[in-house]
Amino acid sequence: MPRRKKFRHCGGFRGGRVFKPLGTPMADLEVIELQHDELEALRLCDAEGLTQEDAGVSMGVSRGTVQRLVTSGRSKMVNSLLRSAALQIVPTLNISNAPLETEPPCESGGRRHGWGGGRHGGRHRGRM
Repeated sequence: MPRRKKFRHCGGFRGGRVFKPLGTPMADLEVIELQHDELEALRLCDAEGLTQEDAGVSMGVSRGTVQRLVTSGRSKMVNSLLRSAALQIVPTLNISNAPLETEPPCESGGRRHGWGGGRHGGRHRGRM
């Protein structure tokens, strides 16, 4: 079973939007979906000029996750332009618009990291 996605902190953008070629009805267009967290990663890295590491801190995810989101988001944007497709921004599950300090508690007893209170009974790996 895959693990659950972490909450991602995304700011500013509300609602779904569609960007499409002028003069072509939506019914005649291919639709490419850009997830909200991909848009947020693009905003932080490309528009705000943050490093992927700083964007990860802002979103509450790892630098590697930001890199994956930016790569995927850029690919979708370029494909929508080259193929004259509609680009639809859609909500992403596990998005929080709240500031990072109010992140929902994780399953390990409210701590962000470590084993205390989780399924391992507060013991660290390798200790008896």
